[in-house]
Amino acid sequence: MSTKELILSIDNGTQSVRALIFDPRGNLLAKSRVPIEPYVSPQPGWAEQDPDYYWEKVAEACQKLWLVEGISPTAIAGVTLTTQRATVINVDRQGKPLRPAIVWLDQRRTEGLAPPKGLWGLLFTLTGNRDTIAYLQAEAEANWIAHHEPEIWQKTYKYLFLSGYLTFKLTGEFVDSVASQVGYVPFDYRRHRWAPRWDWKWKVLPVERDMLPTLIPPAQEMGHITRSASEKTGIPEGLPLIASAADKACEVLGAGCLEPHQACLSYGTTATINTTLKRYLEAIPMIPPYPSAIPGYYSLEIMIYRGFWMVNWFKQEFAHHEQKLAHERGKEVEELLEELLNFSPPGARGLILQPYWSPGLKVPGPEAKGAIIGFGDVHNRAHFYRAIIEGLAYALRDGKERLEKKSGIPITDLRVAGGGSQSEAALQLTADLFGLPVSKPHVYEASGLGAAIDAMVGLGLHTDFPTAIKEMVHLGTTFIPNPHTHEIYNALYHRVYKQMYDRLRPLYEEIKKIIG
Repeated sequence: MSTKELILSIDNGTQSVRALIFDPRGNLLAKSRVPIEPYVSPQPGWAEQDPDYYWEKVAEACQKLWLVEGISPTAIAGVTLTTQRATVINVDRQGKPLRPAIVWLDQRRTEGLAPPKGLWGLLFTLTGNRDTIAYLQAEAEANWIAHHEPEIWQKTYKYLFLSGYLTFKLTGEFVDSVASQVGYVPFDYRRHRWAPRWDWKWKVLPVERDMLPTLIPPAQEMGHITRSASEKTGIPEGLPLIASAADKACEVLGAGCLEPHQACLSYGTTATINTTLKRYLEAIPMIPPYPSAIPGYYSLEIMIYRGFWMVNWFKQEFAHHEQKLAHERGKEVEELLEELLNFSPPGARGLILQPYWSPGLKVPGPEAKGAIIGFGDVHNRAHFYRAIIEGLAYALRDGKERLEKKSGIPITDLRVAGGGSQSEAALQLTADLFGLPVSKPHVYEASGLGAAIDAMVGLGLHTDFPTAIKEMVHLGTTFIPNPHTHEIYNALYHRVYKQMYDRLRPLYEEIKKIIG
């Protein structure tokens, strides 16, 4: 191997920042991880973070990496960056943040905004999408800032996602990857560029075109590491920064899901199921497919908002015993939760959970709430914990069927990535519930690997994406479904879980009317 074949992949997730070194065979040669506080909440439902806090943690992760024996910055051919999606930052002309970042977990809304008028308003009324547009308007962070902090909005020179902000800190350029544009911005998801001037998105958002960064397709150069960024991070000055994608899209690529019959289940803070398509297709009307980490491709996605967040909630609220034991034994709490998962039989003795922790747009609707049915005096914490994992798997299986129905392509190959992929019991449960073999990538850091694949192709270290995937993505353990267990899950899925939302929806609507 030459001295210039390694890629530094920076992954700024929700829970931590990782700096990773990959070689052209997909081997993870070195890793440093710096935990981060996901957000601070100055008011109920708010989720904010100091943008410079992210930059400090990126620098810390990089500097720790150079302390790993055998790793030299001089061996790095290029750098790539992937981040959490939809966290937004307002900056001035010098790139200085004007307010805290609004993190993707933020729940504030701006109700009562004027709907689009003219032909667009008429079209949305005729097509029954008026409520959908109102929902998008209310959810858009830009509308909240412009409405509640107009002085900040007037000073805003660029309106960036976290990916664009960190790219600026590394290169001094206001640029971002096409495949990082996931959120409420006027982006054309069909053509992978900023929306044309006549598009309705400009009419429901206060964003002006010159407030947005220049977009660069994945696997192309975005700029070079500046002297100040080099001094801060230890990355050599002048190295190219290669565009990758948002973390979920990179995870799909890192799992090797290039064909539409392959699906990537992401067991992360948000749980998703994604397939990669060459053609534009909306799994849910008015909800576009996001840009893939492969240029020109689309990532068709069904999302369970705050999916594995529920595991953290369970850990904080009900796993005090496991936390104490983990501290005493020098183990991670998750290892003991793995044991807890095995204490309950498949089906959690009839305890069924619907993981709609936060309202959605259409599936589920804005009235939806989480629900658990089937409680009895036989149930304990182990059953409850298993019901959480099973509920997420039920919801993702429902997403799989929606994707298949929309695309007309059966999904026959399942890969799992994200924090939950560390649990062998959860992966066996997934295989049993879906009735399909489930594999995980050979490295846990699938999103960082996907970003590295983009960089390898961009720098010519691999000729194209099929070659890069073949060389860099290797399957780890594969979990084979147990036919008897699958039969149990199949019955519970069709006869119970699939009935829950429609039967509970009127009650959700009544709750909303009574308490808001």
